[in-house]
Amino acid sequence: MLPLVAASVRAQKALSWQDIQAQFEASNPALSAAKANVEESKAAEISAYLRPNPNVTGLLDQFTPFSSNPSPNSNSPVYRPLANVLPYGSISYLHERQHKRELRLESSRQATEVMSQSMQDLKRNLLFNLRNAFVLTLQSKAQLQNARNNLEYWDRELALNRQRLAAGDLAEIDLNRLELLRAQFQADHEASIVALRTSKIQLLQLLNSRAHVDEFDVDGPFEFGDGLKPLEEFRQAALAARPDLAAAVESVKLAETNHKLAVANGSADPTFSLDLARNPPLTAYMGFSVSIPLRIFDRNQGEKLRTEIDIRRNQRLRDTAESQVFSDVDSAYTTLEGALNQLRPYKHSYLAMAAKIRDRVEFSFKHGGASLLDYLDAEKSYRDTRLAYLNLVGSYLVAAAQMNLAAGSEVIP
Repeated sequence: MLPLVAASVRAQKALSWQDIQAQFEASNPALSAAKANVEESKAAEISAYLRPNPNVTGLLDQFTPFSSNPSPNSNSPVYRPLANVLPYGSISYLHERQHKRELRLESSRQATEVMSQSMQDLKRNLLFNLRNAFVLTLQSKAQLQNARNNLEYWDRELALNRQRLAAGDLAEIDLNRLELLRAQFQADHEASIVALRTSKIQLLQLLNSRAHVDEFDVDGPFEFGDGLKPLEEFRQAALAARPDLAAAVESVKLAETNHKLAVANGSADPTFSLDLARNPPLTAYMGFSVSIPLRIFDRNQGEKLRTEIDIRRNQRLRDTAESQVFSDVDSAYTTLEGALNQLRPYKHSYLAMAAKIRDRVEFSFKHGGASLLDYLDAEKSYRDTRLAYLNLVGSYLVAAAQMNLAAGSEVIP
């Protein structure tokens, strides 16, 4: 039984964010497909740098299958179809000028770099979705624990008030009202269970995992950091790390290389040939030739113009991407700053104040100094304040994930 117990313990181990991220990078199908695209692009670099293949030609000419030659020793004809055969062989090679191979290789490598940066951008967006699902799971766990604590607290209160009813210190109708309120606590508890299971299912989908939802759990700090770096630091980090901006910059370089290649393709490439032949009966000879196409009409004008326009287009796209980086960082910073401004008073005063009010009103209610309605209002205020705090922490963590998405790296752990 020990191996089965050990396997069960391992299956139910709570995964940290680092564990979730490593499992995601290893198993997510969309990310795996993007990596395969990069490998395909690298394979294309091999083809881009290959030299042209030489051409070999073999020829046997001047067959005489329908005639006969006289024999030297007699006048009778002898059938000799190969007597006048002319053997001919040649080899030719196209020589590419103006660094066409080098430019093709450079263009292919830059295309691979663009593909790689695009893959990193896909990973950046997928990690944002993964982090959101992870935060939602942590938030659902915190809400479930809060609902469980509220339910346990209220059950203890009901037990005490039942004793008060038995002692004649509480009216039965007041106890019934307190017991009816338990239905709300129970509803909060059940809703939290459903929310937690739903968030786990979403996380398992991103991980491409078939694990049972009850055997899957995550763990991590559900809290907020009070410090916030200056906006300019986030901007500089984004300019250095955003893969979509890097892809836009590489696209400009690729367009410039493609224009150079289009200009080079407009030049004429000579073909060098060497041939060997024999004139019957014994004379043999060899020859050499150079063939150069005359680029009179087609000088690749259309491709030159198209690639020149493509350079300007990619430059505008690069400017757009850079502007989008600043917009994303500024928006995420504003959201993060707003979440912190709301969280600070909750942490430093509102939570303690709500608990203090509930405890005082509870004490007054038990000693006849407060009405049942006051007690119920104080309990509802405490429950709403605690739930609002948990939701704000979740909003802060989502805003932190948004900032990491905008910066292109984990600037906020």
